[in-house]
Amino acid sequence: MQIAILIFDKLTALDAIGPYEVLSRLPGAELTFVAKQAGPKRTDTGALSVTADRSLAELTDPDIVLVPGGPGNIPMFKDEEILGWLRDAHVRTTWTTSVCTGSLVLAHAGILEGKRATSHWAYRDDLAKLGAIPVAERVVDDGKIVTAAGVSAGIDMALTLAARIAGDEVAQAIQLGIEYDPEPPFQAGSPEQAPDEIVELVRAFEEQGAVRTG
Repeated sequence: MQIAILIFDKLTALDAIGPYEVLSRLPGAELTFVAKQAGPKRTDTGALSVTADRSLAELTDPDIVLVPGGPGNIPMFKDEEILGWLRDAHVRTTWTTSVCTGSLVLAHAGILEGKRATSHWAYRDDLAKLGAIPVAERVVDDGKIVTAAGVSAGIDMALTLAARIAGDEVAQAIQLGIEYDPEPPFQAGSPEQAPDEIVELVRAFEEQGAVRTG
């Protein structure tokens, strides 16, 4: 089972690495980081790099495609090489997936037309402008398309996908193996839970580019 995670400069690290930690543990999984050109890609903080071992041209028929988010998504919205690769790959994939604003890239490729999908809460409404149906849920599936909300939701999405592929027991074993049992110190993980002033603070930071959501 060939799993391709598309990476790029200014991606949000956890968007790719969270699902990687889950999906790489699936029996028979062969996971590859791919990019327009092979080589290291800097994350949105600039302090970490992730290496693409293969170029898009070298991997044309993955079983699973995952598009992470991050500010580096923006140039991809008009990058026909990437969008064309996604469209062609999607025809043959078993699953086409995204985390956070990676769903906007899928939407720009025309893959989410008329499909239910999600993204980071600050950008979810943008999906409607691109022909998708925004859904305020952490993980959303519509046929073979599975999208996750912001950043950490990629782990939930990957566990959901693992259960679909290998069964609930395998997915639960992976969850236990990575000890994914979150107990956040604050109830501020969604705009519905967070205090209004925190929501407005994040929105203001987003406008200034001070917070990098992916």
